[in-house]
Amino acid sequence: MSSGGTGYAEADRGERGGVRTALAGLTTRGRSFLAAGVAAAVCAYVLGQSDLLRVGLLLAVLPLVCATVLYRTRYRVAGSRRLSPARVPAASEARVHLRMDNVSRLPTGLLMLQDRVPYVLGPRPRFVLDRVEAGGRREVSYRVRSDLRGRYPLGPLQLRLTDPFGMCELTRSFSTYDTLTVIPRVEPLPPVRFSGEARGYGEGRQRSLALAGEDDVIPRGYRYGDDLRRVHWRSTARYGELMVRREEQPQRSRCTVLLDTRGLAYQGAGPDAPFEWAVAGSASVLVHMLERGFSVRLLTDTGSSVPGEGAEGFAGTSQDSADAAGLMMDTLAVIDHSDGAGLSRAYDVLRGGNEGLLIAFFGDLDEEQAAMAAKMRRRSGGAIAFVLDSNVWGREPSDAPGPLDESEERLRMLREAGWTALTVPRGAPLSDLWRQADHERTGVAMSSGGEGPA
Repeated sequence: MSSGGTGYAEADRGERGGVRTALAGLTTRGRSFLAAGVAAAVCAYVLGQSDLLRVGLLLAVLPLVCATVLYRTRYRVAGSRRLSPARVPAASEARVHLRMDNVSRLPTGLLMLQDRVPYVLGPRPRFVLDRVEAGGRREVSYRVRSDLRGRYPLGPLQLRLTDPFGMCELTRSFSTYDTLTVIPRVEPLPPVRFSGEARGYGEGRQRSLALAGEDDVIPRGYRYGDDLRRVHWRSTARYGELMVRREEQPQRSRCTVLLDTRGLAYQGAGPDAPFEWAVAGSASVLVHMLERGFSVRLLTDTGSSVPGEGAEGFAGTSQDSADAAGLMMDTLAVIDHSDGAGLSRAYDVLRGGNEGLLIAFFGDLDEEQAAMAAKMRRRSGGAIAFVLDSNVWGREPSDAPGPLDESEERLRMLREAGWTALTVPRGAPLSDLWRQADHERTGVAMSSGGEGPA
């Protein structure tokens, strides 16, 4: 079980604030007793009834004594929180573990524990803890669940202290909080190979020379621990210092996942909206390609690339694949619509070099943006586009197909440019579309004399 950040704080009842703090903590019962006591004392003074005066004083003094004792009682309580796990897919549950430790030498009274959580995660959890002995501890837990991705703060933890008569109640807040990250749901994809795709570690057209056993012709300076058998004597004589042959590492094939985040390209909101499908699809493809050994990059229509810690923004080369997937999942957890109206910034990034396999998730495309997307194909080794057209997405599966001339025209423009373009119906599983893209691309490759799938 993985855990999130653990908060540790202390609630100290003692010499903080003043009389106002104690009186402000009086409950409805305590205020009623105080008011009844004052009223009885006034009536006893007017009527000259000494017995009624004693009753009134008792009623008035009891809540004041409870508030004073509760406020002046000194003990320290430490609290901690643990998330299991701290990163959870949408529509899945996470468990929050709370622990209270009495680190003072005095036992506590009745405690009510309350944790603050966003409304989207469920109701606010409350727990009643019995008397905690000196040095003792209590552990409780609750579950949180969200159908919407995002980052949600948990905390701060609040502790309500009360006296045995219920006359006074004081609240102490802990200072720490944790964050629950709800990432998009990842759908397992079948291990297909698109025609013309270069597999991980350079098995296709981007094969590295190192796989054939050849060395890089550019030598480097000798470092302590280098094998002396790799000394390049010709370069040593030329530079006047010991030089060794440098072995080239296998080149991992690249894959760029382009996510169209334009607000005007999608309609609707909520977990079943087309934009959420596109985000979840991008997450599934990124994880799938990382597992296959690719260097991947997530690119948006704004031209931003994440995580950007690998070479030229590609992840999976210099960092562990699990870490790279975690970084991109955290980014997709909070990604939102952009204010952009076009795909020109993404095109400027893609035209700079060979991006390997390009997989795009588009919203609505007008004629201009479809032409821009078609030009992106020229720089990639292969291109697959999933188009979430609002005319198709808004139709129920039982509805008869209507006139989709405009949508078909956009797909035709992409296909003529070399894209394998598919329209995404409402709620269609990505795994089925993934196989369909493989079959369509295979058919095109076979008809044109290209090589089929591996």
